[in-house]
This record gives sequence, C-alpha cells and structure tokens, in this order.
Amino acid sequence: MKKALIVYGGWDGHEPKQVAEIFKQLLLNEGFTVEMSDTLDIFDDTDMLLGLNLIVPVWTMGEINGDYIKNVSAAIQSGVGLAGCHGGMCDSFRKNPLWQFITGSQWVAHPGGDGVEYVVNINKSSDSAIIKGMNDFTVKTEHYYIHVDPAVNVLATTRFPVIDGPHSANGSVDVPVVYTKRWGDGKVFYNSLGHVASVFDCPEAKELMRRGFIWAAK
Repeated sequence: MKKALIVYGGWDGHEPKQVAEIFKQLLLNEGFTVEMSDTLDIFDDTDMLLGLNLIVPVWTMGEINGDYIKNVSAAIQSGVGLAGCHGGMCDSFRKNPLWQFITGSQWVAHPGGDGVEYVVNINKSSDSAIIKGMNDFTVKTEHYYIHVDPAVNVLATTRFPVIDGPHSANGSVDVPVVYTKRWGDGKVFYNSLGHVASVFDCPEAKELMRRGFIWAAK
C-alpha cells in the first residue's frame, strides 16, 4: 500500500487543516495510507521520509530549518513524489530558495485579491494523463501570478491581466496554473488553485489534484 504524508500549517487564511482533510480523503480513496502532521519537525525523520511514496505540503508563509529542507530534497531525489497546491506549496517558505528550486515556482501576486473570475486553459498539446480529456474551465478565486522555473512542464495556464494594474503595461501573458517537473528520481506536481477549501468544490480543481497525486507518487 502506498504511503502519503500531509504536512499542514502556516497561515490560517489558506485553511490548511480543511484543505489537508480534502486531500486526505482523495488519497484514501486511491488506496493510500495517510499520515497527517501539523509540525514541520516530522521532516527531521529521514528514514520515514525515504519510506514514503508521496509528500503533500499544505503550509504557507512559514520558516523552516535548513536541514529539514535538505531531508525533503533527498527523499524526493530518491523517488518520493511531491504534490501540492496554491500557497500551500509554492509560498511555503519565502526565505528558502532551495524549496523554490524543488517546487518550481514562487507566488508573487494575485491582482484583484480573492473572487476574480478567470479561465484555466488546458494545454491541448500535452499528452499528460493528468489533463487527459479535460477542457478549459472557469473559476472564481485568487488569480495567481507566479515566478516559474523554465524547466517545468506546463499543463494549464491562465491569461493576465484580468484585473488592471501596473503589470498590465506588459500586455497579455500566460502564467502556468498546473505543471510538473522532476527533482532527481522524484516527480513534482503543482496546481495554483486552492486559496481556501471551497475552491475544491470546483470538480476540475479537485480532479487535477487527484490525478496529480497519483502521477507524482513513487
């Protein structure tokens, strides 16, 4: 049976506990055993990390011991998967560039705040199983602008600007919403949707997470 670890905490505005519970149920439905941790100290257990199939971070705007990041990096390099969403993965530790290197991006802005309606465009040229049979869809949530590793494999994008601002002077740009990448032998999946738990009432957002977990797992 595959083993997943969900680590949740940090800024309460992202509803980490509620989002973690949604992810736990998705993983249980797929036959995983799931351990939940509300402390980063669990990253001190290297043997446990190496025995996992998947790590799911749901932690925003935190600070982390440098050795813990190195332990997570080693586990992923060995083949353990990493999969997460929104600021719970790509705004976890702003002061730690290794985390950003592993995860593939860093949040920098969400023009208009929460409640912006926008389209998520599926990359029709990709043959990834994560997006197979999926169509473009509309969401109403934060419009996440991220700085992105050029090595990522982009599976879905969204077009900026929707809300006017200083960034509008650059014209239209497509920013990734969903992507994958590799870190050693490990697979990394990210979905920028997931500001609060109710975002996963959107069936496409939830299905992307389910498929991403399966794809990334060792």
